[in-house]
Amino acid sequence: MSDPRDRLAAMDIRSDFALELQLESACDVASTEEVKAAVSAVVQHMVSGRSKRRGGKKLLDLLAEARSKAAASGEWHVVRLLQDSVDYAEGRILKLEFEERYRLFQDGIRNDHRREFLARTLWNSHSFVVEAGRKFLEQHPAVTALGLLEHVHQQGRDAWFLEAPDDRPGRYVIPRGRAEIAIWLERTLRDGRIDVEDPVGAARKIATSPEALALLAADEEGQLLLQAAELRRRAAGLEELRTVVENPEASEADLQKVLEGQYWIFGGDFVGEAAHRRLVPGDELDIPLIRGDGALHVVELKRAMSLKGALVKRHRNAWVPTAQVHDAVGQAVNYLVGLDENRERIHEEFGIETRRASAIVLIGHPGLQAEVPEAEISEALRTFNTHVNRVEVLTYKELLDNAHRALGTQKSAGTGPSVPALWSDVG
Repeated sequence: MSDPRDRLAAMDIRSDFALELQLESACDVASTEEVKAAVSAVVQHMVSGRSKRRGGKKLLDLLAEARSKAAASGEWHVVRLLQDSVDYAEGRILKLEFEERYRLFQDGIRNDHRREFLARTLWNSHSFVVEAGRKFLEQHPAVTALGLLEHVHQQGRDAWFLEAPDDRPGRYVIPRGRAEIAIWLERTLRDGRIDVEDPVGAARKIATSPEALALLAADEEGQLLLQAAELRRRAAGLEELRTVVENPEASEADLQKVLEGQYWIFGGDFVGEAAHRRLVPGDELDIPLIRGDGALHVVELKRAMSLKGALVKRHRNAWVPTAQVHDAVGQAVNYLVGLDENRERIHEEFGIETRRASAIVLIGHPGLQAEVPEAEISEALRTFNTHVNRVEVLTYKELLDNAHRALGTQKSAGTGPSVPALWSDVG
């Protein structure tokens, strides 16, 4: 009875006409009879099958033996050919590359059809990128170079979900944002305590089928799966944020990176993040959130545990915010003034309402002032907030505590975010 491992190896090891031709070439250029015989033994093994060429572990053993004899005889050009044969049989060299390399070694004629096909493919790819970039720049003249590159990168990801509409023969459509849906679905299937052999493939099938998306959203168990996975994703994001917040070396950029895409942390009033951060010349918002009424809400980020200095100070028997808290609020107010002054242009270009814009300043952590009770710090900031119009100051710990309470309420009530809210994360 044959070993199952041999049968498995036979399935994985490639043995075809291209390999046979290459081995015959190696046999022709071999100098010694011993090497010729060893290479011929490999070819004989391949053609000894009844209906197709034989491979398996035996093929690799014969190739290794022939390579060893060629090396012992000093025929290094044959060793090179045989090493290519081994790499090809084990799948480390692609078929087209293998055949092209074989022609080059024999000093033969290159395949012009393949060269022209590659040239056309590269030309079409570059033309697509240039045209997509040109259209994006026409619509968004103020975009940065990084913003343009991100747009092109997203278009490349969406290309995997190319569609061929039935009513437009010969034409193809790249659906915008489909890749993000597939990525989110893949993470959902992978982390949702459900056994899926190929979560990437399953996510791609669902994302490319509107019917599958509708069925998943309509099915009660499907909704529970999505809700459970979303809660897990949010809990993981919250824990990641806590780690960065409590890191005494974390910068504002570190905090911004971990907060992006997690607008739910700021409360249920927000439906998403604005795609553009530079709405006013000279000002770049840290995190621009969109409220349910379409108005903008600015999140201004300052350092957490790496903040230099105190949050509050003692003044006439009371705790009051320090100068750096006032400076941060002043910066947020300047943003709101600029948004007010440019509200008509912003609404026309970006569709964002800034007339009723508000802001939140995230700054510091009670752990910075261990000598001051946390309740005193919170009370001092709450009192300050009641006297500041349109701007609120929060410590990162307050933000984390609020988010944890919101997440805990969802769990204890046995409910999760609605299915439309889930899809808004990836739209």
